[in-house]
Amino acid sequence: MPIYAYRCEECGFSKDVLQKLSDKPLTVCPSCGKESFKKQLTAAAFQLKGTGWYETDFKNSHSGHSDAGPSACSCCPMSNPDTGTCG
Repeated sequence: MPIYAYRCEECGFSKDVLQKLSDKPLTVCPSCGKESFKKQLTAAAFQLKGTGWYETDFKNSHSGHSDAGPSACSCCPMSNPDTGTCG
């Protein structure tokens, strides 16, 4: 179940609430009792770190890119195969 952040627009009271996706949003502030309790937009606390699926599945150097050496800019008519640069 996701955790939603709520904040009252009247008194400024804020609270994190564990709710089901199917639950209706809360509207009544538990602090002042007014119907100004609104769900806040927050950033997700989801990070991919370490040597997980990204490292093993998507970050390899053989994923469709060829290591052609210094002449990496073969589409450019001004490419210099000795230095690997254009111009």
